[in-house]
Amino acid sequence: MIPFSPPRIDDETVAEVTAALQSGWITTGPRTKQFEKDITNYVGCKTTVCVNSWTNGMQVLLNWWGIGEGDEVILPAYTYCASGNVVLHSGAKLILVDIDEKDFNISVEKIRNAITPKTKAIIPVDIGGYPCDYKEIFQIAKDASKQFQPKNELQRKLGRPIVIADAAHSFGASYAGKRVGAVADITVFSFHAVKNLTTAEGGAISFNLPTEFDHDEIYKEFCVKILHGQSKDALAKTKKGAWKYDVEEPGFKCNMTDIQAAIGLVELKRYQSNLERRKEIYRLYESAFSKKDWAILPRFKNDQKETSYHLYQLRLKGFDEAQRDQLVMAIAERDVAVNVHFQPLPMLTAYKKRGYQIKDYPISFNHYVNELSLPVYYDLNDENVQTVIDAVCQSVEEMV
Repeated sequence: MIPFSPPRIDDETVAEVTAALQSGWITTGPRTKQFEKDITNYVGCKTTVCVNSWTNGMQVLLNWWGIGEGDEVILPAYTYCASGNVVLHSGAKLILVDIDEKDFNISVEKIRNAITPKTKAIIPVDIGGYPCDYKEIFQIAKDASKQFQPKNELQRKLGRPIVIADAAHSFGASYAGKRVGAVADITVFSFHAVKNLTTAEGGAISFNLPTEFDHDEIYKEFCVKILHGQSKDALAKTKKGAWKYDVEEPGFKCNMTDIQAAIGLVELKRYQSNLERRKEIYRLYESAFSKKDWAILPRFKNDQKETSYHLYQLRLKGFDEAQRDQLVMAIAERDVAVNVHFQPLPMLTAYKKRGYQIKDYPISFNHYVNELSLPVYYDLNDENVQTVIDAVCQSVEEMV
């Protein structure tokens, strides 16, 4: 069976994790701090804080920015539930908008139509690793400054809705000559097991706010926030006589551990080779499926954007949801695992209960019903890729 997205764990990874275990330091420590610096250098942002998941990182971020009851946050309907759940937990009103016809990303025009004086944040989601239209999104955010109603000093300093990139898929992607992480005001990455770069579970918040913001202070503040509001972490308390600490606020508990960071350090060191292999797999898929009149190929590169090659989101012309689901089973019978990304939020019970209806997001639905995500990962060799191609083509052509 060709799996969908196994992590790249080998002797180098095992050796680094073993070294972390044997070092006597397994929670947040020197490896986590080094990983933060390496991420900052890689993406080109101003500072980075590592956390134990994308979800908790985004939750802390929304709390820090002061987003809560009475506020509105704009998000695409086409995303994973974590993106919406954190907004609901914040107490803010979740404003879902449809996606663009040309790809799987949020519609710029729909954002423009959804802006109100209560809009505090726009969260574009780089689905599959393909960056959103950030130039246009920032222009909308700047235009909204005329009606923006700040609630605290941070919001007053920015003077407009904040643009927070949901880059769970797009570590290593680029936009207008910059890597994702140095494009939005703030970017949140996921390092979950199925992501291009994994720490088993984990994530990072990369800050790239305007120069008026003190990023050194932001880093210090977040280190407190993600550790119960405690003024010293365990590493700081190892200094002689330094046991005493304060709790400055009722914070969260979502720090990354050195065991996780050990995996991440290895992953980041060889990340370019990972991207290159993923790109080669994309090209093989493109070459095969471009010859098929039933295939709608995903966007992955133009003069401003390049994907992280996280997902190859093939669409099947003329297929409905039931046919697509039947196809998933037919491909599995040929010992190839494929997936679907994603069920739009208004199709999920938790969101239907809150009044969201998929009929209000027709493009999201039309993209979902015939979407099929194919395996893309470093250890997938050319023979495996051909097996995937054959399984997809044979299964589709039995049905059309």
